[in-house]
Amino acid sequence: MVTRKLLATFIVMLSATVSLMAQTTVIKTNLLYDLTANANVAVETAVAPKWTFDMSANLNLWKFSGGKQWRNYVLQPEMRYWFCNRFAGHFVGGHLLGGQYNIGNVDLDFKMLGTDFSKLKDTRYQGWFAGAGVVYGYDWILSRHWNLEAEIGLGWTYTRYDRYPCAVCGTKLESGHHNYFGPTKLAVNLVYVF
Repeated sequence: MVTRKLLATFIVMLSATVSLMAQTTVIKTNLLYDLTANANVAVETAVAPKWTFDMSANLNLWKFSGGKQWRNYVLQPEMRYWFCNRFAGHFVGGHLLGGQYNIGNVDLDFKMLGTDFSKLKDTRYQGWFAGAGVVYGYDWILSRHWNLEAEIGLGWTYTRYDRYPCAVCGTKLESGHHNYFGPTKLAVNLVYVF
């Protein structure tokens, strides 16, 4: 139910931006997320001469071979301040993020900033998350309608989860929560400027 409401809100926002004036709206995709099978789209629109509002959505509903799954959806609204002109050059901003996930049987043997990703190998985690962060990025103009943008975000994410013994098992082992501090966004966006 929550998923449908969030998706409907994003679609309404996307359709509302189509009628906006030229050079005030862009649509983009994060090429890094595309490489990880996360379908994604973002719409960014000007709200003041040096301010823009960006709304991105990611969706991964795929199941992989060997019982692996990395299913999730993420919504990430972001306000940006551009140092020169919007959609060109340096920017900073702040974002919120939230979504749901169902991840299991994935071999990621590393720890980062208090989070042990190796636990995903033998168990499945299912739950929701919410967080906030700050971002820095740069946007290169490639042509009249195409840009390339790089961005990194750092912040905090809180998650509530249920843990299961394997990717397809239904017997819950535990419920819990976790606080994550670290990267909350990494993007190399291909941008189309209207």
